[in-house]
Amino acid sequence: MRRFVLTVRCPDRVGVVAAVTGFIAAHGGWVVEAAQHGDLGTGQFFQRIEILADTLSFGPEDFGARFAEVAGAFDMDWRLSDTDVPKRVVILASTEGHCLADLLYRWRGGDLRCEIATVISNHPDLAPMVEWHGVPFRHVPVTGDTKDEAFARILSLVDQAEADAVVLARYMQILPPEVCDRFPGGIINIHHSFLPSFAGAKPYHQAFERGVKLIGATCHYVTPELDAGPIIEQDTIRIDHADSVEELLRIGRDIERSVLARGLRWHLEDRVLLNGNRTVVFA
Repeated sequence: MRRFVLTVRCPDRVGVVAAVTGFIAAHGGWVVEAAQHGDLGTGQFFQRIEILADTLSFGPEDFGARFAEVAGAFDMDWRLSDTDVPKRVVILASTEGHCLADLLYRWRGGDLRCEIATVISNHPDLAPMVEWHGVPFRHVPVTGDTKDEAFARILSLVDQAEADAVVLARYMQILPPEVCDRFPGGIINIHHSFLPSFAGAKPYHQAFERGVKLIGATCHYVTPELDAGPIIEQDTIRIDHADSVEELLRIGRDIERSVLARGLRWHLEDRVLLNGNRTVVFA
């Protein structure tokens, strides 16, 4: 059933909840899900509300004009999305296909409500799998000498796809700052460690050398600072002294798949709101 999803971020103060819900009720809106959070440390308020679309007498194109008075009075940063308009996603990958394969499988099965517009890779290896799913594949090699041109091409492809989100499914290239800055809160990465531990390259090797008893994966938004963006979702699994680096890699792939899928799904459903370098996740 079609729904409108309203997300709100604003300075916290008395009357915010009453103003938003009162506006919806005054126009006949039927709220089927609602969540809110007031951050006492930052003084910010966050809210997510799902409304049955056919209970309102107007559509999303008129919502802004009608909601403007409420939004202005409380200095709101707000957004309304329509569940009948799936978000468009571009996926970047390299040679390891486990995260990409999992996303494609979930997408075909309807678990990820989106349109995968294209897959871009710096290697040709994953083309057969992507094309079998009926998704366009673009090979954009990246070398030290061609990096600027390559990322200009990638930005062009993302723009052509009219992407709402970019997903790094084990894309083993560091995005230039200008790419990160183009999509604040719009690029999602899976890092194969429980951040902030073992950032950077070969985290499983780092974990093995430290003899840790837990390894994990982190889904986070990408910022110019490597592996330091706001965290969306994390998970861990126990290991022991008998596990080799190869075993850690095998175990880790399972965690990476599930963590990335959850993080992306919550992003697509507008359940993740930025709170500085942290997130509020209404999962």
